[in-house]
Amino acid sequence: MYQVIQTYSEDEPWWFFEEWEKNIKSEEVFDKFHDAEKAFMKQYDQLKQDYEEVKCKDPYLVAFWNDEEYVYCEDCDEDLQAYRGLMLVSEYKKLDLGDNNSDEATGNSRKTKCCQRFSQSARGNQEN
Repeated sequence: MYQVIQTYSEDEPWWFFEEWEKNIKSEEVFDKFHDAEKAFMKQYDQLKQDYEEVKCKDPYLVAFWNDEEYVYCEDCDEDLQAYRGLMLVSEYKKLDLGDNNSDEATGNSRKTKCCQRFSQSARGNQEN
């Protein structure tokens, strides 16, 4: 079973923090990977038009954002960058790339970046 999920929160979708499921805004369920991948690509194309920034981590974990879009974090008492996450998962877990029977690369070998939640205030002051 595969799910194509959109999330909205201050976390990029690849973090899978405890209770990340509370951030789910939409979900489609598929029996076959091919059908899930088609739905994922359709949503990806739409979100790419709606958002200024995009970052992929692994083939099926993608964050979209606009620099001026924030969510308030009660724990840290400040505004944080808001992310629209798009993910293709199996049983609500990151895909084992062997699950999809594709020849795609397994992603890059760079270390995971630190969570921005505690290391940086809202990104509105950064210049691109």
